[in-house]
Amino acid sequence: MLIDLHNRTALVTGSTQGIGKAIAATLADAGARVAINGRRRESVDSVIAELQSESASRDLIAAAGDVTDEAGASDVHAAAGDIDILVNNLGIFGATSALDISDEEWRRYFEVNVLSAARQIRNALPGMKERGWGRVLNIASDSAVVIPEEMIHYGMSKTALLAVSRGFAKDAAGTGVTVNSVIAGPTHTGGVENFVYELVDPATPWDEAQREFMLTHRPQSLLQRLIEPQEIANMVAYLASPLASATTGAAVRVDGGYIDSIIP
Repeated sequence: MLIDLHNRTALVTGSTQGIGKAIAATLADAGARVAINGRRRESVDSVIAELQSESASRDLIAAAGDVTDEAGASDVHAAAGDIDILVNNLGIFGATSALDISDEEWRRYFEVNVLSAARQIRNALPGMKERGWGRVLNIASDSAVVIPEEMIHYGMSKTALLAVSRGFAKDAAGTGVTVNSVIAGPTHTGGVENFVYELVDPATPWDEAQREFMLTHRPQSLLQRLIEPQEIANMVAYLASPLASATTGAAVRVDGGYIDSIIP
């Protein structure tokens, strides 16, 4: 299958590292003009230089700004221009005992992981509907379905994101715009490495620490390893393409078989 995103503009929030960075590179390789987003212009410019040094044909632009803030989100949207593909990737996570999660943390997780995505959809969707084509992709998590006891607040926010996706898909019905969630399983990023070492002895070598983490804390995984960011990006590129025109309102799994369910 040929994934051709030429003449499309994509915005990937939180794309200066990890999954977001892999998604941005993959969409650009498929021909899209991709807006790289991060809070600091310096980090955005650095990632653009890095990605273009790997492939000079990548069409990348800077869209620096804090999308968790209404003014910052508007600035990012303006920098990106008319968005055809919106990937709400930005998210925070961390381990906290259930009874130690404060009101402030509950609010912060909701505002960063849910409200920032809803805000970006609100900014981009009207233009997509008017043009008769668009793709909205919200990066969710297996934690939306299998709530982890060590980060209930994170799971809650990703469950809410599934609801946001389904609701906006209904709003976009019949317009040529699709809205989907991608349920990512345990994925190998720098942030996840730090998280693993919160639960495993920091003196443990990485390969051993990863195995211990998966066996002890994610034993449901059929893959029995962390997923690589590129594997998430591959699914996002497909769903962002014309090939996925009949997939909308869905929660598509790239979870390594972690969720023990026949139907998501």
